[in-house]
Amino acid sequence: MAWAPDDVDRSILRVLRLDGRKPNAEVAQEVGLSPSACLRRIRIMEDRGVIRGYTVITGAENDDVRGVDVVVQVTLERQTEDYLSRFENAVRQCPEIRECFLMGGDVDYWLRLRTESVAAYEAIHGEVLSRLPGVTRISSSFAMRDALRPKRISR
Repeated sequence: MAWAPDDVDRSILRVLRLDGRKPNAEVAQEVGLSPSACLRRIRIMEDRGVIRGYTVITGAENDDVRGVDVVVQVTLERQTEDYLSRFENAVRQCPEIRECFLMGGDVDYWLRLRTESVAAYEAIHGEVLSRLPGVTRISSSFAMRDALRPKRISR
């Protein structure tokens, strides 16, 4: 039988998105479960790949790490398996590229980069992105702020 997240699972995910280190007992209390039932659901979501890890997100307003988040839309000459594979392999070589999604619609790929400055992005654009295999169009947008990320999680 196929597993699908229900409203309680989605509530757990919302809590963990805000604070992935929140103790299980607090998560359970917020979503109205016992700690053991909550932990069981979290483990199922980890096993199924819904939760793939816990991470530190840098670059928030009060972090010591400053930088520029850039969203890049890329169109390829063709969408053959060879073009897609070559593009994805090349993207993996650029540590500034944090996310890369193959898209349906008007663009082929959606990338999220983090650079130290607009000038640093300009260098990546000229030295890396514009030289990626099969690229015919690049459209870049700069994030002013992450409207969903909480300003600060205090412990």
